[in-house]
Amino acid sequence: MAAGSVPVRAGLPVTGIRPWVMGIVNVTPDSFSDGGRWPDTATAVQRGRDLVTLGADLVDVGGESTRPGAHRVNPDTEAARVVPVIRALASDGIACSVDTTRAAVARSALDAGALLVNDVSGGMADPEMAAMVADAGVPWVLMHWRGPSDVMQDLARYDDVVAEVRAELLARVEAAVAAGVDERAVILDPGIGFAKNADHNWAVLRRLDVLTGLGLPVLIGASRKRFLGELLVGSDGALRGAAEREDATAAVSAMAALDGVWGLRVHEPRPTRDALAVLEAYDRLPGRATVGGDVDG
Repeated sequence: MAAGSVPVRAGLPVTGIRPWVMGIVNVTPDSFSDGGRWPDTATAVQRGRDLVTLGADLVDVGGESTRPGAHRVNPDTEAARVVPVIRALASDGIACSVDTTRAAVARSALDAGALLVNDVSGGMADPEMAAMVADAGVPWVLMHWRGPSDVMQDLARYDDVVAEVRAELLARVEAAVAAGVDERAVILDPGIGFAKNADHNWAVLRRLDVLTGLGLPVLIGASRKRFLGELLVGSDGALRGAAEREDATAAVSAMAALDGVWGLRVHEPRPTRDALAVLEAYDRLPGRATVGGDVDG
């Protein structure tokens, strides 16, 4: 398993034998899985520290929910939620990214110590984002996006989801480079759960090699998402609750790691780190077991 490399500012790792694990801190009241659990700076900072203790390499701090149906908050509110958290975590030496689609919020977060911009709109929500990232010289996650959260599921229409996601991401890379962003600082995210139904999500995950084969780092954010709840529906027809999707999340993490992704964005790092440890141990074996047979080598 080989993770990609990204030229970054000092403090964020550039290479690794396994994907980097990005822990999530949502300083929001309405995120789909953990909204309201870390409602203020103190609780969010402690959560970030806990994520690192549990195995996160990087803490992704967001102040605006992007769940299906969510509505926007104003920029000042978003900045007030994330900037103090990032400043405190960065002062502890913790590598942070900011989860935002707004250039002004991203700039404030970078000034506070963030090392990476995670933009779920792929630069489409704010025309000033590309120039800001180019000037800052930081890594930029470009996620596949077709529209805001309140309408995105209406846009989940594809003839060939894998080919269309690939083409639309490459268009965002081209636009970023044209704006002065170093292509080596671009990270791709296929946007699991964004303008995609369960079948679309599984199709993209099944063919991650189409994206990793482009030579750019790939980030996967499948943690606790609805399509896993739909997979694990109970005998009563009820979806598995978000907090009870960790085992499934770790399984997706393992599959994505086998396809060579750069990073995995998760709510709980430990199950994913455990899954990666199993894969690393498996890779070190002198041979591989055949189905129903002995280990060769």
